[in-house]
Amino acid sequence: MKYTVDITINRPIETVIDLFDSQQNMFKWMRGLQSVENICGEPGQPGAKSKMLFRIGRRTIEMVETIIAKDLPTIFCGTYEAKGVYNEVNNRFVKLSDTKTKIIAEQYFEFKGMMWFLALLMPKAFKKQSYKYLTDFKNFAESV
Repeated sequence: MKYTVDITINRPIETVIDLFDSQQNMFKWMRGLQSVENICGEPGQPGAKSKMLFRIGRRTIEMVETIIAKDLPTIFCGTYEAKGVYNEVNNRFVKLSDTKTKIIAEQYFEFKGMMWFLALLMPKAFKKQSYKYLTDFKNFAESV
């Protein structure tokens, strides 16, 4: 499954990048994030792997993030792997003006097992969740 979501943030691109590129800030806008543990590599740099633990309702989801590319302020790419799900995200940052920045998140998913069946039944749920994370980041970035 492939799709793209985007959002415009009323902040300069430098501010958006600073806020986005902070692991500590992820806890302020990424709902359900409980912990991030570096597995290998330099945190935040290409090749780094981190174990992320999410609490969503009564479920705990463990995910491994691998940073593939980072050329800020232009691009940040990573993969996110959890049981039955592989997600590759290509985040692009575009300066619209001195006070506006657009984030474009290109999403690619692969599913296995029960997650394949769930994705078949509810493909819009994944796009909705991706947009929710962008909206949460926008609200955080515009409030600081």
